[in-house]
Amino acid sequence: MRAGWDLVRSEQSVDFRSRAPDAAVNYEYVETQSQLNALCDRLRSESYIYFDTEFVSEDVYLPDLCLVQISAGDILAIVDPKRVDDMNVFWDLIANGDHVSVVHSGREEFLFCYRATGKPPANLFDTQIAGGLIGMEYPASFGNLILRLLDEKLPKGETRTDWRVRPLSSRQIEYALNDVAYLGPAARELEKELDKLDRSAWMQEEMASWQEALIESTQRARWRNVSGTGSLNRRALAVVRELWKWRDKKASAANIPARRILRDDLIAELAKRKSANVKQIRAIRGMQRSDLNRYFEEIAEAIQIALDLDDADCPSSQPNWNQGKQYVVLGQFLSAALGSICREAKVAPSLACTVQDVRDLVAYHIDGAPEAPSLAQGWRAEVIGKTIEELLDGSLVVRIGDPRAVEPLAFDRRSDQG
Repeated sequence: MRAGWDLVRSEQSVDFRSRAPDAAVNYEYVETQSQLNALCDRLRSESYIYFDTEFVSEDVYLPDLCLVQISAGDILAIVDPKRVDDMNVFWDLIANGDHVSVVHSGREEFLFCYRATGKPPANLFDTQIAGGLIGMEYPASFGNLILRLLDEKLPKGETRTDWRVRPLSSRQIEYALNDVAYLGPAARELEKELDKLDRSAWMQEEMASWQEALIESTQRARWRNVSGTGSLNRRALAVVRELWKWRDKKASAANIPARRILRDDLIAELAKRKSANVKQIRAIRGMQRSDLNRYFEEIAEAIQIALDLDDADCPSSQPNWNQGKQYVVLGQFLSAALGSICREAKVAPSLACTVQDVRDLVAYHIDGAPEAPSLAQGWRAEVIGKTIEELLDGSLVVRIGDPRAVEPLAFDRRSDQG
C-alpha cells in the first residue's frame, strides 16, 4: 500500500452541494456487459475510485448485490448487476492497480470484492473508520458523517427499499448516487483532519488490521461463531461443528439465511444434551416447528457423527484467560475511565476497544496471557494501553475532578511516597 492516500489532491467528483435540489444530475446507467467493460477501461486511468453498493441480505444465504455506484474524476455511474452478465471485470479493476478505493462502512464492499477475486480492494480507505480516528462517533452513518463534515443533510426514505425490484425510481437513483457523490468531499475533509492530527499512519494501520480480520473471518472455522457455545466441552463442540456443517450446506443450497434452518440457540441446546435420539431431539422447546419435521433424521445423523468421533478428533476448547472475577471488576472500572481517555485523545471509544479488550489487557498485564492483546499494540497502545497499564501498576490514579464537567474524571501521576 502506498504511504498515504493524498485524497486532498484528487480530482473532485460531482459535487451535489452546489446544485439546486431539483437540478438534473448527469450519470451513466450501466446495464450491459459492453457498457461495463467500457466503463472499467475509463476507470483504469483514475487515481481515486469512490464506490458503494446496494444489496439485500435479509432473506438470502449471502448478500445479493443489486447496485454498484461509482464516482471517479468526471465519472458518475450506476452499474446494474442484475442486468450485467459478469461483474468480475469491475471487481478485478477494484482489486488491482495503484488507485485508492474509497468506501463508507465498507464491510460488504470488501467482501464482494474478496469473494470475487480473492483480493481486497486496492489501497482501501473507509470514511467511517477515518471518522472514528478523528473523534467522531463510531460507527457513524453516512448521513451523520456528511452532516458533520459538510453541513449537508441527505434525504432519507430508501434505507428499507427492495433494491432487487426494477425499474428503479428517480428517488432510488438519487439516494444511491448521493452515497458516492458526497463520498469524495467527505474523504478529503477526513484526510485533512488525519494529517492535522498526525494520524495518517494510524489510518493505514487500522485499515490493514480491519482487512486482515475480515479475511480471517472468511477462512476460520465459522462454526465457532455459533452463540452460546463458549463453555461447552470438546464432545459438545464436536456436535456443534457437525450441526453447523449440516445447517450451512442446507442454507447454501436453499439460498436462505442459516438461522432459518436451525437457530444458534437450538444448536447449543442439542450440543449440551448430546443425544441422537429423534424423540429426545423433538422434545426440545423450539424444535416443534413444522418445517423442522423433515430434518429430524438428518439432525440425528449429524449428532451421531460427532458422538462417534474419537476423543482426539473432537475440537479443542478455546482457552479464556480473563474470566476471573477480578478481570470483570477491573474491566468495568477501567472501561468507565476509557471514555475519558479516548475523548481526550480525540478517538471514538467504540472504535478503540471493547470491554473485552480491556479485560484482555488486564489479563496480559497481571498474568502474562500468551498473546499481546490489541490494546498492547500499535496506536491503541499509544492512546489507551499505556494509560491503562499505568493505572494498573499505580503510577497513575483516577479521581473525580469537577462532577459537573462533561468529563468529570481526572488523571494524576502519583508522586513517590516511599
